[in-house]
Amino acid sequence: MGENKELSMNRVVITGMGAVSPFGIGVETLCSCIWQGKSAVKFMKDWQHIKGLNSLIAAPVPDINAKKLIHRTLRRTMGPMAIWSAIAAREAVKDACLTPEDLSSEDTGVIIGSTTGSPSVHEEFYREFLPEETIEGVKSGVFFKIMGHSCAANVCLDLKIKGHQWATASACTSSSQAIGLGFILLRTGIQRIVLCGGADEVHPTVTMVFDVLKAASRKNVTPNQTPSPFDKDRDGVVCGGGAGILVLETLESARKRKAKIYAEILGFALNCDSQHIANPDANQMAKVMQKALKDADVSPKDVDYISAHATGTNKGDIAEAQAIKQVFGKNTPVSSIKGHIGHSLGAAGVLESIVAIESFKRQELVPTLNLNTPDPACDIELVQQVESTEVNMILKNNFALGGVNTSLLFRRWSSYE
Repeated sequence: MGENKELSMNRVVITGMGAVSPFGIGVETLCSCIWQGKSAVKFMKDWQHIKGLNSLIAAPVPDINAKKLIHRTLRRTMGPMAIWSAIAAREAVKDACLTPEDLSSEDTGVIIGSTTGSPSVHEEFYREFLPEETIEGVKSGVFFKIMGHSCAANVCLDLKIKGHQWATASACTSSSQAIGLGFILLRTGIQRIVLCGGADEVHPTVTMVFDVLKAASRKNVTPNQTPSPFDKDRDGVVCGGGAGILVLETLESARKRKAKIYAEILGFALNCDSQHIANPDANQMAKVMQKALKDADVSPKDVDYISAHATGTNKGDIAEAQAIKQVFGKNTPVSSIKGHIGHSLGAAGVLESIVAIESFKRQELVPTLNLNTPDPACDIELVQQVESTEVNMILKNNFALGGVNTSLLFRRWSSYE
């Protein structure tokens, strides 16, 4: 993208945010709990019967009474992820003060990523189908809950959105890809407003993937002490759930609407390792950060803070730390919020971006929860307590199985009006 500046005419800003997290509904709830240093990780009693599953911990979204929030006709095609996406989208739309006319314009689109459709609905379907191989009891709305673009489609239906509909699917980078794609569509004038984000839900089959790879935390006795990114005693990923939405729009549109602006997106970069489907490549991680800086036309010294992907795995944390050190040296503050809410996969990039944007507002950095003894192999400036500091520019990293690497660059708006 850095080579095509002549196509990049529009500036892109963030004017609304919405979230459903392991702490519950709302951006305020998420950020408040993060700053209080709370952990949403729990022991999953219902998983104890699963043979061979060693990781019995997760950060699930608490029960939400969707009947009070979403009409029955809409819920018929919504699994949990789509419900959370709709709730987050409604919050983001209200926050951005978008009108029904804004939403129904074909200049407004939706991009919501996820790893798959709802895994809990997948399970229900196959439990119904496989014993007798019959679909006689299958309800008509099931497919719409498990299709890959279920979240995006249902949010469009709920909000009457008629513009672009995309569904990025790259596991841990799904929502950061969604934000990046929205940035591209807006910067090139293809859309005026885009609701971008992602969702995923806790399910034993999701944790199982990491457990089989020996990358899932097994600290079942002390769930609120894991995951522990960058810590020398870290032992792997803890899966989480949730959904997040950012309202992105062109600066021209935001100014015409007299909308409040949280931040500007300055740059986005994406690349692929192409070396191994599971093992990270520090050199490619470094290159994606360098490309994001180039796309934004800024230097490493301009970045005040790095919101790391940092899942708590041995190889992943070290590779990211090496890549950060290669690009930024040792003095740029770094932390991860996965110790608070686990790894929400398709929602990780957007929920972490929301917390990063909150750092602009508070002019504070949050520490990595459960980071007690930094691993000497992660030789970077790790935030270990809430720090008050000037925060004007943030780099947000996300990396995924399959070798997908993303970096986003955010700038605090109030400093650059």
